[in-house]
Amino acid sequence: MSKDSKAEQQAQIFSFHPTGEYYFAKGLKYFHRRDLHKAKKYMERAYELEAGEPMIACQLAIVCTELGEYEYSNELLQTILNGLDPFMTECHYFLANNYAHLGLFQEAYKHVNDYLDKEEDGEFSDDAEELIDLIAFEMDESGETLESLDQQDGLIFKQEKAREQLEIGNFSKAIETLSEIVEEYPEFWSAYNNLALAHFYLGKTDEAFEVLNSVLEKNPGNLYALCNLLVFHFYQKNMSKVAEITAMLEKICPIMNEQRFKLGATFAMTGQYELAYKWLKLLQKKGFDHDGTFYYWLADSAYHLGHTKTAKQAWKRVLSFSPEKEGMEPWKESKEVTGFEDHYPSIIKRLESELVEERLFGIFLTKHSIHQKRISNHEAYKHNEKFDRLEKEYSAYVSSSARKNSSSSIHFADGAADLLFTHYRPIQLTEAGVFLMWFSVFSEADKRNIPLKNLKALAASVDFIWHRLRNEPITQKDAADKYGVSTATLRKYIETVNDLLI
Repeated sequence: MSKDSKAEQQAQIFSFHPTGEYYFAKGLKYFHRRDLHKAKKYMERAYELEAGEPMIACQLAIVCTELGEYEYSNELLQTILNGLDPFMTECHYFLANNYAHLGLFQEAYKHVNDYLDKEEDGEFSDDAEELIDLIAFEMDESGETLESLDQQDGLIFKQEKAREQLEIGNFSKAIETLSEIVEEYPEFWSAYNNLALAHFYLGKTDEAFEVLNSVLEKNPGNLYALCNLLVFHFYQKNMSKVAEITAMLEKICPIMNEQRFKLGATFAMTGQYELAYKWLKLLQKKGFDHDGTFYYWLADSAYHLGHTKTAKQAWKRVLSFSPEKEGMEPWKESKEVTGFEDHYPSIIKRLESELVEERLFGIFLTKHSIHQKRISNHEAYKHNEKFDRLEKEYSAYVSSSARKNSSSSIHFADGAADLLFTHYRPIQLTEAGVFLMWFSVFSEADKRNIPLKNLKALAASVDFIWHRLRNEPITQKDAADKYGVSTATLRKYIETVNDLLI
């Protein structure tokens, strides 16, 4: 055998295949040298190769904190506590540090106490005590106390409130909540992205694009902003922009599972099934187990690519999360277009809302729902402690066989909503707003003891104002003709509705 062939054999035997551990060691080396950008690069590669290793995720989070990337660090730390290693208690201390840097002292205080409760004499216990003193000092500076933190709504509460408002289609309220968040926390990018979504769903496309462009100007490469931008352009049929942004997103290889999911779902929404399937199938292989939305987009993209077995398996998981979706498979030849009135979870959410107009709307949806019997037996309908006089009267009215003969204000409110329903059905994301506006007007009139008259004129005026809020072209004559009233009468009732909306 020649020397060259021996060398080749040895080269094959000793060929080098870098592992997560190798990149982790390189990352640590650069971290100790304070070359943080290189440290992050190697740590991310290590995490990509060994995403289930909590120590790598934790060290990457520490590097991100040093770089000031507090939100990314928090995502990693929460991933550890939520699955990789719930007993890695030091993550609570690191989270507390990050939240303190972000000025979110309520969350910082919560996590630092979580750490001390679990590790009274732990490695970071002295630092944790100092952090509590720092939080106390910051609170004194702002005129608050540690004791008041537990009573504050805080960012997390507002986030949850905004999420619920988006889910149930109350986009005007979501915009209010999210605008408060971005004003208070100007670098909290996820709030901007949700604010853009709320504007877009409300039909305010200029505002939606403006918010996303602002995010990308201040935080270039923000994946969620780019994904939302792609979806917006897709629905606006700006296909040149769709192609441009898709080309950008194709080059991105995120390491966080949530970001991979966002990318896959975005491609599926925009009909780019091969790109969608690539990411969603990869996540499935890695054991990613999300809610039904993940399996929905996996089933959808798999079906469109001819992967029938995967599509059907994924759809079974969809039904395990949302049994009411049975019959709505992507491969059904003719799918009936339905709206919120036939979406059981959405109706229950509305019935449990803190807002009276949401609860009234939930009862109206129940009346028109294919799930009416099931909903009427639910605790949120039968024994809802949030129901006040109006909701109790309305739910009883819906259940009554003699409702057509009623002359109550509830009968009037329901009649106006039914009139709107003749023009806006099925009730989907956009249409929900006009009904929420009507029930808001009705509940405010009831509160002020203002009697409402002329059902058609009120429905027409709500419709007119709703279109104007969405910057959609409509004249008073259009709205008047639509509901069979005079423009003079309509003008009078527009004033009434505007007064009740203030």
